[in-house]
Amino acid sequence: MTSRMRAEIGEQPEALTRTVDALLPRLPDLKALAQETRQVLFIARGSSDNAAVYGRYLVETHTGRLATMAAPSIATAYRRRLDLDGVLAVAISQSGRTEEIVETLGWARDCGARTVAVTNGEGSPLAEGAEVALITRAGEEVAVPATKTYTTQLAALAVFTLGLGADVPADDLRRVPDEVARVIALTEESPALPEIVEALAEVPGTVVSGRGIPYGTALELALKIKEACYLHAMGLSYADLLHGPIAVVDERTPALLVAADSGPTLAGTVALAGRVVGAGARAYGIGGGRALAGACSAALPGPALPEWVAPLGLIVPGQILVENLARRLGIDPDVPRGLNKVTQTH
Repeated sequence: MTSRMRAEIGEQPEALTRTVDALLPRLPDLKALAQETRQVLFIARGSSDNAAVYGRYLVETHTGRLATMAAPSIATAYRRRLDLDGVLAVAISQSGRTEEIVETLGWARDCGARTVAVTNGEGSPLAEGAEVALITRAGEEVAVPATKTYTTQLAALAVFTLGLGADVPADDLRRVPDEVARVIALTEESPALPEIVEALAEVPGTVVSGRGIPYGTALELALKIKEACYLHAMGLSYADLLHGPIAVVDERTPALLVAADSGPTLAGTVALAGRVVGAGARAYGIGGGRALAGACSAALPGPALPEWVAPLGLIVPGQILVENLARRLGIDPDVPRGLNKVTQTH
């Protein structure tokens, strides 16, 4: 039986095409804001927060600006005023209706920041409260776990980074939809998919790790495993993992490692896979090309994309893995227990 989550995973190539086509013409609006921007402040929760991690790495690696993650409680609980002159606040929310995120963006504006919203909710309070609203074109998403709303947020953040003067070609972004379609087909045909599903179905949890631009992908995959499969999943930078938590990796706690096919963090991910396997535990890879696949117990294919846009395709095999694992565990991935499509925090 096909879940709604699986159907929405399959809709991502078209959703990404619509989003990229709609947002690239907004580059002049973003470039106007960029002239006054010395720093970027991301405001988000949940999957949107993982998208913001990707945005942070893009801004810092490709525009020469500092980027940070907001702590919304500074605005909503402590109600402290900060000097945000010269700061561009970017609030991310799939619905655009999470009160905490809407309020924090308003707080940032009152503190002197310029404002951008990234949301699938056209006409939402978040979109209406920002100077520039980057509306994603994911279409309606019914399953509670975010799939196409997440990847279209990544696309919007890639466009945002181009607007800040990123030193990368926009044509890379136009390649993404076809590559996502290819990755979906390759993942579903991969003999590694059922192997990894069966392995994870027999353990209480896993560690998910990546670093740099793919780090947000590791966090998002860990979140998906927790919310849709009810397994313990710890998302960590591989640098943080090596500072102690690697002690939990054993024959009952495998490692899921994510990496782009190129980039400065690939070698470290491959080395981590070798260390895990050498210690008698299992390492499963997503992406990383032949280098990571060769070091892992089994691996799913990643996108053949430059590192800066690789996360738009790198999460997709993970989404498929989670959907298959949930069904293997007898869980309906569309409606995980205790979750709603819009979560209200304050």
